Amino acid sequence: MSLTQTTDLDALTRELDRGHVFHSWSAQGAISPFVLAGGSGTTVWDHSGRSWLDFSSQLVNVNIGHQHPAVVQAIKEQAEILTTVSPATANLARGRAASLIADLAPDGFEKVFFTNGGADANENAIRLARLYTGRDTVLSQYRSYHGNTGAAIVATGDWRRMPNQYARGHVHFFGPYPYRSEFWSVSPEQECERALHHLRRTIEAEGPGTIAAILIESIPGTAGVIVPPDGYLAGVRALADEFGIVLILDEVMAGFGRTGEWFAFERHGVVPDLITFAKGVNSGYVPLGGVIISDPIAATFDDRVFPGGLTYSGHPLATAAAVATIEAMHAEGVVENAHTIGAEALAPALAALAEKHEVIGEVRGEGVFWALELVADRATREPLPAATMARLKTELLERGLLPFVSDNRIHVVPPCTVTADEVARAVEIYDAALAVIEPVG
Repeated sequence: MSLTQTTDLDALTRELDRGHVFHSWSAQGAISPFVLAGGSGTTVWDHSGRSWLDFSSQLVNVNIGHQHPAVVQAIKEQAEILTTVSPATANLARGRAASLIADLAPDGFEKVFFTNGGADANENAIRLARLYTGRDTVLSQYRSYHGNTGAAIVATGDWRRMPNQYARGHVHFFGPYPYRSEFWSVSPEQECERALHHLRRTIEAEGPGTIAAILIESIPGTAGVIVPPDGYLAGVRALADEFGIVLILDEVMAGFGRTGEWFAFERHGVVPDLITFAKGVNSGYVPLGGVIISDPIAATFDDRVFPGGLTYSGHPLATAAAVATIEAMHAEGVVENAHTIGAEALAPALAALAEKHEVIGEVRGEGVFWALELVADRATREPLPAATMARLKTELLERGLLPFVSDNRIHVVPPCTVTADEVARAVEIYDAALAVIEPVG
């Protein structure tokens, strides 16, 4: 195929998209879609052959990298055997996936309820908590994103909740965010103490006997990769225990290697009651999510009907991809690689960028889950304006890096398979692009 033909394919793809695809979270008339034709590992390209380092992992989900051969092969093999099956039917791919996922969870988690993605994972975790406790209210953080279905979007704390307030029984509270503290804190320790006090008062003010669940992301992702200070998750667990509340930890974005652990909560020594997952479980090759259910909650439904279900719960193509993903991550040390890259490559390189560029207000993260918070003034911490962020995104794309941009932040979130050399190349691109948008003098 000639270069002219492939360039025409980019134009055709864009034309078809503009003409017929209705995009999420967008004013349709303002869309200028970015075209991708293929990918491998940490690299993606368009039809003309122009390539980019994918430091977005698409939507922070391609943990094992693009087109991992073992996962692609598993999907092909399953497609040759059985492409779909009803959720009430036992299927080997589904059973193996559930077993492998349960093995990764803490002791006392044997059952997995499969969903199509992260939103309906959180939706069904909320359902489980309400049925288990007989209570209604769900507490979640303002700085959060839990998905775009009925209860999940109302549990979300950002602006996307406001046009979608159709579910009942949701109350929000502020979680810790040392860089922009709501509690006038001057240290992570103080932020932790005051955030936990704020949560306790919220529980008391709402009435502990009305609260079914506390739903939080182990590390709020879209809201800014806000790593909780030491002791916070343990404190939330203690409050949940004190008041008989189910603790749901949302690991949709942070799980399956993203933080250099299988689950982000592991470093904090905390065991939740329900764990929601999606994204990295099979890198989104075929949509899949789910809830890992603690044994006491699962046992509640031994003789009681669970009133929930999905036509594609545990779809065989998706679960075959999950089996291959988990096995490959074990065999290839993918989670260990994410930990090493975070500690030895990303952490020092991003800290060096912050030393060089005044526009970087804070660097935070772990594993391959980082954010650069960009500011117009370090003293006031005024966020970098949207127009400047848009220019920065353009500069990064022009230099061959596909970024994840959210508000005044660049999220540095490559696949867990990223190499130190790829990190070095990406950091050079960040450096050059930041230099362009910074004021002179």
